[in-house]
This record gives sequence, structure tokens and C-alpha cells, in this order.
Amino acid sequence: MSLWEKAVAELLDIIEWTDDSSDTMVWRFPRFDNEIKYGAQLIVRQAQAAVFVDRGTIADVFASGQYSLTTKNLPLLTTIMGWKYGFHSPFKAEVYFVNTRNFTNLKWGTKNPVILRDQEFGPVRLRSFGTYVVRISEPALFIKEIVGTGGHFTLNDISEQLRNLIVSRLADLLGECGIPVLELAANYNELSIFLTKKIASEFLEYGLEVTTLLIENISLPLEVEEALDKRSSMGIIGNLDNFAKYQAAQAMENAAKNPGGDASAGVGMGMGFAMASQMGKILAAPMESAAATPPLVPGKGEAVLYFIGESGVKSGPFDLRTIADKVASGAVTGETLLWKKGMAAWEKAAAFSELQALFQATPPPLPL
Repeated sequence: MSLWEKAVAELLDIIEWTDDSSDTMVWRFPRFDNEIKYGAQLIVRQAQAAVFVDRGTIADVFASGQYSLTTKNLPLLTTIMGWKYGFHSPFKAEVYFVNTRNFTNLKWGTKNPVILRDQEFGPVRLRSFGTYVVRISEPALFIKEIVGTGGHFTLNDISEQLRNLIVSRLADLLGECGIPVLELAANYNELSIFLTKKIASEFLEYGLEVTTLLIENISLPLEVEEALDKRSSMGIIGNLDNFAKYQAAQAMENAAKNPGGDASAGVGMGMGFAMASQMGKILAAPMESAAATPPLVPGKGEAVLYFIGESGVKSGPFDLRTIADKVASGAVTGETLLWKKGMAAWEKAAAFSELQALFQATPPPLPL
């Protein structure tokens, strides 16, 4: 320090800090040989605190306001220095200004994926990121535990440690909560609140307070997301047999609309016939499958079960007692089609010998 700077420092009697940065957390007031005049004016602005340190020992802490530095305003420092009868000469002390405002929009995220076991997908790797807001709640503790003797401490000096702490506790939270991967997005708010409470006590050990913590995204690896997209597509398509029929019909329509000369028309007709043949096979497959299995003769001692056919819809099977109840209620008439095991084709209910007595005991429908 030059002689001029020393002389200027001797004349200064106002101690203050005008913060023009966005990331400074602690700043030490520069003074030659740390000398402060008796009666000097201390100005602490809003969202600031001033901490006096004597030979490594934290003494007095001032909140926002203006103070005249005397033994009345420096009780702890006066005791440490042994000024039993007051003082009227310059004294030595380090003055640290602490920024107590909220530091917002701080980023956190996982450098490496978190591996956990999901109930549906098994072992999965998850990545996550978000933002958080932090402020210095205990200036003296923050200087003691984090800053030390540094004259200028910024957010960048501690942000890495805070991010690591958040990610570590997030991994524990995801492993313990047991929420399925597909349900995590619906629980971001609850997870954020729980994670904030989980790390609050650890931040307080540094003199810090986490006022807000948000989980913005928890994502799967790219290849897993692609497989999940395919699975979702299958769910949207639904019945593959119906989808294949629809695709075949669309192809036939496109082939019919295809313009061109004689050669292309022939090719289009050939493709159309091939597609029609393929579609015919698709449509006939269910019927062929049903026809390939002939009706079986019911074995001795087996209960006879009946199927009812109405308006092209098959229902059943029903035992004889249920059929009798339906005859009595009028749900089954003599004209209703029935089929039972061993028959080659459907028959009217009146043709079944075991049911004829039921129809004779049932009165006909009332005339309209």
C-alpha cells in the first residue's frame, strides 16, 4: 500500500460496502493495518450484516442500520481487548460485510446417472436437474465454517459443494421413496419439498438456509426413452389384427389412386391383387381357424353347456338350468339359435328335445 493510500485510510471515518456484484457473499473492508477510528460511522445496508473479527475471534455482529463505533456499540470486542475504562484512540479489527439476500436461480444437476431399481422396468439410470435459492442466515457461523480469512468470497467458491450435497441426498430420496419411474413426474412438488427438508439441517451447519429447491426434471437414458416411446405407440395402435386390416385397406386405396401409364397401371393392378389376396387371408384367418376345429361330442358324465346366438352375437356358455330360466323369462324362445358341444351347426331352440317340454309349459307372448 502506498503512502497516499495509508494517509487516505487514516482520514476515513465511514465504514460501508456498496455491493455492485451479483455473486459476492462476503467482502472484507480494506483498512491499513486494520485500524478503525474511535467514533467511526458504520453503515450496514439492507440485506447486509457486518461482522467484527479480532485476531481470528468473531466479536460483534451488526444488522442493517447506522452505528457510531464506541464501547457501547462494541461490547464483545471491548471485553476481548480489555478496555475496562473505554477507549478514545484508534483500535484494530477486521470488518467483514456479509450479503444476506437470497441468491436465486442457482443450478444443480447430476453429473452421473443415479442407478435404482424400478418395480416395472427393473434397474434404471436416472438423471435429474433443477434450481435452488440460498441465503446466509448466520453470518458469524458462515465466516467461521466457510470463509475463514479470505477477503472476498463468492458464490462460485461454495456452489460446487452445495450441488454435490443436493445430488447425494436426491439419490437417497429416490432410492427410499419407491415411487415408480412413470409416476415421478406427478410427484415433483412433493419430492422437492421433502428434499428441501432433508438438506435444510446440513445447510444450517454452514450458516446457510435453503429457501426454495425445485426438481425440474427426472429423465431416463435416451435408449430407454426410445423403447418407452415404442411401447406407448403399441398401446395407441391397440389391436394389431385390426391395425393390419386397416393398413391393407389403405394400401389398396392408395394403389387405386396411383396415376400412370399402361405399365404402371399393370403394376398397380398387380399390387392391388396381391394386397387384396393378403387382406382376404387376414379376413379369412379367424373363420378358417374356427372351421379347422370340428365340434366335439360331449363325453359321458359331462354337463351340457349351451351357447346362444342372437343378432350375430354369441353369448354363453350356459347350463340347462340357466337356459330354462331364460325360457321362462322369455329371453329364449323357440326361434332362438342354440349350439352345444357335438353339434355341427346352430339349431333353433325348439329343435332340442330336452327343451321341448319347457316351451310347452311356457305360454306364448301376449298379442299386441
